[in-house]
Amino acid sequence: MRAELAWTGRAGAAGAITTALASWNLVRFEVTEEASAGCDATRYSHTPALGTFSAVIAANGDIMIPENRLRAAMALAASAASSRAELGSLRELHGPRHPALGGSLEEELGLLLGEPWDDELEPFRRAGDGAPVRWLNATG
Repeated sequence: MRAELAWTGRAGAAGAITTALASWNLVRFEVTEEASAGCDATRYSHTPALGTFSAVIAANGDIMIPENRLRAAMALAASAASSRAELGSLRELHGPRHPALGGSLEEELGLLLGEPWDDELEPFRRAGDGAPVRWLNATG
């Protein structure tokens, strides 16, 4: 099932909505809060497999990555080459949910941009008449 809802609320309400929805273990969703006086626009993406991703969004829709997060990604990528053997199975088990395990610079930047979440949520964004369908099956 796919649903879309436009909403209005106080600044920061998107975070509270995201927290509430994320507690429903099998739900995939995105919550976007438009910029307001003193607050940047924010997008939250959530999937059961990846957890929650959040990003500050520019007026044109680009993700804005703070300088310190870029520096951390560069440091993790630089240290990953020397410790790749030690992290191999751990990274396979937890990545991309655990970005602190270090990967290539391309992988780290992909995590900062939310690429794994975009890849999983894209079929739902395009849902509509004639769009490809992704069947979800659950057993209880």
